[in-house]
Amino acid sequence: MLKTIWLFYYQGFRSMVLGRTLWAVIAIKLFIMFAVLKTFFFPDFLASNFSTDAQRSAHVLQQLTHSPDRPTGR
Repeated sequence: MLKTIWLFYYQGFRSMVLGRTLWAVIAIKLFIMFAVLKTFFFPDFLASNFSTDAQRSAHVLQQLTHSPDRPTGR
């Protein structure tokens, strides 16, 4: 059964013409999103600002449990 499923998909992808190009575009977009954009726009804030795991966990706990100041007027 697994061999039949494998051959079905293998032959289907092998006979694609436009599909290969579309899969290549999808792969390039995913690489750009996860490798390039993550590197430049989402730096590792905790690793660069805190030296130990205890400091990182204390900061995360403080950020998760801290309630923002409420405005005084309505």
